[in-house]
Amino acid sequence: MNRNVDNSSQLPLLLHACCGPCSLEPVRLLQKRGFAPHIFYANSNIAPVQEYQRRRETLQDWAQSEGIAAFEGTYDPQAWEETAGRIGQAALEEAQNAPANDEANNRVISTGGGEAAGVKKSSPGPDIPAVLRVDPAKREARCRACYRLRLQEAARFAAEHGYEALGTTLTVSIYQYTNVIREELEAACAPFGLTPVFDDFRPYFDQAEQRSKELGMYRQNYCGCRFSEQEAAAQRAQRRAAAKAHKQAWREEHAEELAAEEQARQSKRAEKAAYAERQRQKHAALQAWRESQVRQ
Repeated sequence: MNRNVDNSSQLPLLLHACCGPCSLEPVRLLQKRGFAPHIFYANSNIAPVQEYQRRRETLQDWAQSEGIAAFEGTYDPQAWEETAGRIGQAALEEAQNAPANDEANNRVISTGGGEAAGVKKSSPGPDIPAVLRVDPAKREARCRACYRLRLQEAARFAAEHGYEALGTTLTVSIYQYTNVIREELEAACAPFGLTPVFDDFRPYFDQAEQRSKELGMYRQNYCGCRFSEQEAAAQRAQRRAAAKAHKQAWREEHAEELAAEEQARQSKRAEKAAYAERQRQKHAALQAWRESQVRQ
């Protein structure tokens, strides 16, 4: 993309952005449609502060390299805790206190599946981390409150600085509640008379991933809040455990074959060792004979 592109004939739009990688495709597509997106980084949900700063710097560096205006909102994690955080903590504590055979134990957050960060059924059991047993409806409520806080801040900034339209990069992620994002974007724009520019960018998720890799961008492995960090860590641990269990099951199923292969390897090693020993003895005998000839 040409960083010196002339946007004078394009329509200004404030684009709420959660990070650098998620901004790549939305900016490209919006520019293609005739908009001149300006970035607004407003994400009080991101924790810890070092993570917030790293994502901000990644986004700012990229925007600067592309000649795109970028602004930062107020980082107020306490405001987030009092809204989305409060909802999330109550839901987590409920899951932690639920009996092992409670229906909540059947609810396991899936890391895939698009809309609504996907919720799938699983066998109940206390071994499933509580953070993955949160009631799906309450998890959605937590995310809705998070979207609302950030998009309302973006809408206020847009109105105060003369923008007429507002969009967001949040829908790039296949793990978000896309319909809820649309509702909250429209609700945030309404009081200020802004035009909500909603796009479902999920079809471009893979392209955004690839482009961010090629650009060497920092790419986070969780959405941003402390709950999503716990969820992502628990899901990774589950995948590792599942892979380990699968490997162990396969080894048990093929135990006889593996034992035969190991025996064959040991026999081969023994043959090589015996051959090496014979060669050593031959060389030693030859060396001794040579030495005896010299002495004569």
